[in-house]
Amino acid sequence: MKVTEQWQSDRTLRPMTLVRWGHYGVPVLLFPTAGGDAEEAERHHLVARLGPMIEAGRIKVYSCDSTAGRAMAVHEGSTEHRMWLFNAYHRAIAEEVVPAIHADSRGPQPIVVAGASIGAFNALAVLCRWPNLFSAAVCMSGTYAVEQFIGGPITDDWYFSSPLRFLPDLEGPALEMLRRRFVVLASGSGKWEDVGEAWAVERVLAAKGVPNRVDDWGPGYDHEWPTWWEMLPLYLDDLVP
Repeated sequence: MKVTEQWQSDRTLRPMTLVRWGHYGVPVLLFPTAGGDAEEAERHHLVARLGPMIEAGRIKVYSCDSTAGRAMAVHEGSTEHRMWLFNAYHRAIAEEVVPAIHADSRGPQPIVVAGASIGAFNALAVLCRWPNLFSAAVCMSGTYAVEQFIGGPITDDWYFSSPLRFLPDLEGPALEMLRRRFVVLASGSGKWEDVGEAWAVERVLAAKGVPNRVDDWGPGYDHEWPTWWEMLPLYLDDLVP
């Protein structure tokens, strides 16, 4: 069963679409690639690859628009605006999308987040910022030093948006909770892949005692949907009862 919901976000000041596939199971929130929308994962057959787990009632899959990624891809506004929008987008996930998922799931429960490319960055960011809301992140073919695509000086908005920036300073209860979460950093080493991005994140997570694992799938796996078709069902099968 597919259900679509849309509202005007108070954080990003633009429409937010949330799509759901399935009836029961652990909620899994998928982030699109850079400029993708909430139905991108379906169009590229990733949802179909998760079909057996959806049909078995193990997972309910959700996906939302890549609002900030789209603005970055088309160079919308100033660099400060684009950095502001990433921060606003992450807040919209925590304060709007997560409550919508909880309402649909008939009560709060931890959510698994996942994504590829810029989607991996967003999955990592929201888990590290709000470990009380998310249980694990599956980050595939991630691009994590996203400021290289935005340009301009680093702002406070970007500091709070990027785990590579804020995580080294994280302390207290949020860090203690994050240390009870898990991050998968999966990458191929084929065309357009850079597993070094995953290792850079691993060093930051390890320095803070956050459980994680880097998986290099090798040169036969490119920065393409067929790679993610294989990765995501495998990791979710391990993470979900």
